[in-house]
Amino acid sequence: MPTIILLRHGETHWNRQQRIQGHGDSPLTLNGIEQARAYGRAIQPLLGVGRWRLVSSPLSRCMQTSAILCETAGLDFAQVERDARLKEVSTGEYSGRLKTEFPPGQLGGSGRRSWFFHCPGGETHAHMVSRLSAWLATLGDNDHVVAVSHGIAGKILRGLYAGWDPDHALAQDSPQDALFLLRDGLVQRVACS
Repeated sequence: MPTIILLRHGETHWNRQQRIQGHGDSPLTLNGIEQARAYGRAIQPLLGVGRWRLVSSPLSRCMQTSAILCETAGLDFAQVERDARLKEVSTGEYSGRLKTEFPPGQLGGSGRRSWFFHCPGGETHAHMVSRLSAWLATLGDNDHVVAVSHGIAGKILRGLYAGWDPDHALAQDSPQDALFLLRDGLVQRVACS
């Protein structure tokens, strides 16, 4: 199995405002910039020897995170591959709206029944699984990849890699102060400070 260092982008202004992002975008906050630096410091000892590919969602919050972590870790940002399959779930018509705009309970549900996968004009869980599985299928057993992605996409990726039940995978957290080392079918959380 490939070895993947998987992380979520740093905190954005929309994260702080409780605004739904999906495929929408917002720049990193100062806290998010520091989180990206912490990612860079945390991945340095994990890289060891060998060649690591750098892959990122093309959304600007991930590219900004990638640029900062590369600078901090001494990696070449020019080598970062942009792959749209790593994008966050599309939240369709909900993108850009504040969570407080919705009546209580409308943004509820858990696992595959979560509102994330039932937004008007948005993306289903099955579609997310299909595109993330397609990305994983491109990786060889000996590949080493640093991947910068998103909250929901990261949960699904970890679940696919480890063979977890989809609802169990979606119940996991999506931190911006930790990364995940995916190796030999296992998922290890690594704190970043």
